[in-house]
Amino acid sequence: MKISGFTMGKNTSKLYYPVKESIESILPLVDEFIVVLGDSDAEDTTRELIESIGSDKIKIIDTVWDIVKYSRGTEHAHQTDIAKEACSGDWLFYLQADEIVHEDDIETIRKRCEELLEDKEVEGLLFNYRHFWGDYDHYHNSHGWYAHEIRIVRNDPEIHSFESAQSFRRIPGFDYVDYRMQEGTYKLKVASVDAYIYHYGWVRPPEYMQNKRQAFDGNHKGVGKSKEMHQNAPKEFDYGPLQKLPVFKGTHPAVMMNKIAGFDWADKLQYSGKRNPYRKEAKHERLKYRIVTQLEQKIFGRPIFTFKNYELLKNK
Repeated sequence: MKISGFTMGKNTSKLYYPVKESIESILPLVDEFIVVLGDSDAEDTTRELIESIGSDKIKIIDTVWDIVKYSRGTEHAHQTDIAKEACSGDWLFYLQADEIVHEDDIETIRKRCEELLEDKEVEGLLFNYRHFWGDYDHYHNSHGWYAHEIRIVRNDPEIHSFESAQSFRRIPGFDYVDYRMQEGTYKLKVASVDAYIYHYGWVRPPEYMQNKRQAFDGNHKGVGKSKEMHQNAPKEFDYGPLQKLPVFKGTHPAVMMNKIAGFDWADKLQYSGKRNPYRKEAKHERLKYRIVTQLEQKIFGRPIFTFKNYELLKNK
C-alpha cells in the first residue's frame, strides 16, 4: 500500500498559514508529498520553509494562478487537482495549508487505509474536525462549522476537487473548468476514520487574518471587487468575545509547538464583554445559527439542517 500526501497554496507564509507544520504532520504516514505552489509574491517564503524540512519525499510543482478563468474560488480546486494528479499512491491524503494531523492519529489512519484498501466501494475517508478560533485555546462546535470532511480519496481519475476545494466529488468526463458544476457529479461513498483534522485557519494575528480575508475574497470575487470591499475595513480582524466559545482541553499536534510558542497577540483579543455592535456579526453569532446550535446540542444531540457532500457507508 502506498499513500501520497498533497496540498496547494499561494503566499501561504505571507498569510501566516502553518504550511510547514501541515506537511510535517503526515510525512511519517505518506510515501510522497506533492506541493503545488502558486506564483507567490516576492516576500513570501513558503518555498524556503518547505525546503527546510529536508525530506526527499517532498516534490514542489510551480504553477500560475488564473482567477479569471477559475473564478468564484474554483482556482483553489483547480490547483488541488493539479496536485492530486501528480500523486502515485493508492490512497491520496489532502491537507489544506492550515490543517494539521495529530501524531497520535497516524497509526489509526494507516490501519484504516490498510483495512479498506481492497474494499472498492469505499471511495474516501471522512475525518472529524476541530476548528480553532482566535487563539489556540478556543474552538467552534456551533452550527455552520463542518464537523466532518473528506480528506483521503482513492487514486481515481474521476475523483476531483470540488467548488472551492473544501471537498471532493466523482465527475466523469470532467472538463477541468467548471468546478462548481452540479449536474453529472456524484457524492463520494466514504467510511469514517477515528481521527481529527486540527484546523487553524482562523488562528492568526488580527492583521494577518484581515489580509487573509482580503486575499480569499479576491480569489472568490476578483481582486478589484475585494479591494473595494475592504477599502474602509479596519486593519485588524475582530474575533469577537472568546469567552462564549468552548475551551480546548486536549493536546495540540507536536509539530505546532513552535507556532503556539510564538502566540503573541492575546492583547488584541477580546476575552470578556459584549460584541462590538459596529462590527458585522460572524456566522456563529447570528441569531438563527445560535438557535440551531442550541437545538443540536441540547435536544437532538446531532447536527441538523446540514449539507453533507458525501454518502457515509455506516457498516464500514
